Amino acid sequence: MSCFLVPLAQAVVTSVIRKSNDKNNSGNNSILSRHLPALEKMLWGGSVMLIVDHIINGELTWRFPFFTALEVEGGGAVMLREILTVGLPMSVVITAVWVAYALLKERDNAIKVTH
Repeated sequence: MSCFLVPLAQAVVTSVIRKSNDKNNSGNNSILSRHLPALEKMLWGGSVMLIVDHIINGELTWRFPFFTALEVEGGGAVMLREILTVGLPMSVVITAVWVAYALLKERDNAIKVTH
């Protein structure tokens, strides 16, 4: 019901960092900074898909408190547990997949340059 909050927060932070890098044009041309837009798209896309899924399943509503778990006693603890046990590992896995993607993409580009 609330697992999307961690990747959503990470998407916001990633967007701010990317825009700051673009604005400052700091010359930071590291492998990961070159592929930051890919991470941004992965996080935003996954978060939006999860939000839609939670709306369809009735876990999110358009009225306050928005999360149906918060309508019952102890629902906040259930949400926090889901954030820590599902949302956080999900973000870690997404980030690890992105790092692997960035490294493989760089290796592929290096091979193309040498041939």
